[in-house]
Amino acid sequence: MRKIKVGLIQQSNSEDIRTNLRNLAKNIEECVARGAELVVLQELHNSLYFCQTENTDLFDLAEPIPGPSTGFYSELAAMHKIVLVTSLFEKRAPGLYHNTAVVFDSDGSMAGKYRKMHIPDDPAYYEKFYFTPGDIGFEPIQTSLGKLGVLVCWDQWYPEAARLMALKGAEILIYPTAIGWESSDTDEEKARQIDAWIISQRGHAVANGLPVVSVNRVGHEPDPSRQTNGILFWGNSFVAGPQGEVLAQAGNEQPENMVVEIDMERSENVRRWWPFLRDRRIESYEGLTKRFID
Repeated sequence: MRKIKVGLIQQSNSEDIRTNLRNLAKNIEECVARGAELVVLQELHNSLYFCQTENTDLFDLAEPIPGPSTGFYSELAAMHKIVLVTSLFEKRAPGLYHNTAVVFDSDGSMAGKYRKMHIPDDPAYYEKFYFTPGDIGFEPIQTSLGKLGVLVCWDQWYPEAARLMALKGAEILIYPTAIGWESSDTDEEKARQIDAWIISQRGHAVANGLPVVSVNRVGHEPDPSRQTNGILFWGNSFVAGPQGEVLAQAGNEQPENMVVEIDMERSENVRRWWPFLRDRRIESYEGLTKRFID
């Protein structure tokens, strides 16, 4: 049986990027000590989640790829002999920026990258101000551990993204994430939001017969504009198996490292029992390419 151990690093960040990087390196080392072969970091893990406001000065946080951060994470991947999934603010050209996941293979080489396709624009999540939608498409990244279907945060709400990754041979779906509550939300609304978040991703696991790894940040990050009370990131990083079964889940208050064993051959059996790909009526789905059907 082909099993891999996946490390999930649910981290709380500060304004000090160097401290965040040191913590990430320490947490990666801890996951490796527990047997992790694949380690996944949260969305935009180098800094605070800067999209709470629209501020042109914050474009200075962006880096070219390759650049300083890719060099840092490449060295960590090679040193620990792991496949490492990172999430970076990419400066592609002056005035052109992306929210980009970069995957490093166990020799430190860059296995591939994915540019976030679905870009939100909601109060405290002003990502359209910073990020151009991805233009690479939904392409799995081949690594020494298999084909990774890496998507990013807002992508996790879209069944089309997960399906296209699965149809192109992804063996696991991975979602670096930054999502949380606004303080004015009621307890009931908070519960609805987190339930919807988990249910949606577990649904992608079921519909595609694939394991899902979702890594969220945790802790409170203030709104620099003071127009809101900031975001309380809700953690709850989790791993689901190919029938949507929750294999492990972190809490919603504290930083946490998890190492979870995933049976990569189980998907084959699940797809035999539930042959959703076989029974798809692909000749009848042309409406999916329309914005709305009147």
